Amino acid sequence: MNMTSPPFPLASANGIATIAALIGDPARANILSALMGGQALTAGELSWHAGVGAATTSGHLAKMSGAGLLAMERQGRHRYYRLASPDIAQAMESLMAVAAAGPRRHRPPGPKDEALRTARTCYDHLAGRLGTKLADRLNERGFVILGDGGALVTDDGRDFLGSLGLAIPDAGRHSRPLCRVCLDWSERRHHLAGRLGAALLTCSLERGWIARSPDSRAVTITEAGSKEFSTIFGITPEHLTAK
Repeated sequence: MNMTSPPFPLASANGIATIAALIGDPARANILSALMGGQALTAGELSWHAGVGAATTSGHLAKMSGAGLLAMERQGRHRYYRLASPDIAQAMESLMAVAAAGPRRHRPPGPKDEALRTARTCYDHLAGRLGTKLADRLNERGFVILGDGGALVTDDGRDFLGSLGLAIPDAGRHSRPLCRVCLDWSERRHHLAGRLGAALLTCSLERGWIARSPDSRAVTITEAGSKEFSTIFGITPEHLTAK
């Protein structure tokens, strides 16, 4: 199976500069980061995350929507905004990895930082130590073969995932890749994205292995989740602590 993605049209220098300028504004970067949790948020909620007023937030949302970074949905009187595609989330995660490798800031890490490094959502899949350990374990067992920018689910992997109740749909039904890798900004290694990454996150939430944290992308690993991640994947609490 070919692990490469279909070719995309080349972007012009002006197009790249336009998108970079939009992301480069601190308030807009905060908005995009808030939406990395995968949940749609209202303009009021995004205004709080951006740290700017409602009118300024409205202008930012209009610019990013016009550039294809955000998608908007109406529900009653409210407008909800989300990232326009998983590609936007992957681009943001890659930028976070570059920023994290840059000059050190004189800001001591707090509890929220450690929670994000332990386990968090990256749009619709798991990231942090939990996300990278899942990728490691599936790769070590031969269920997933990690490649340069992509990943392949093996026949044994399909059987294993099927035993968890994660059926793998036929590729013809989806334009989105089954499995791809995403560079984790905090671990500087890859975690799993694509339809498989999304399925693992959904499974973990529905079975109560993890719980979302309010106002954060961090997820909490429950007591049941700690047991299941250890039993099924061989991921113990010690694997998820800072070294």
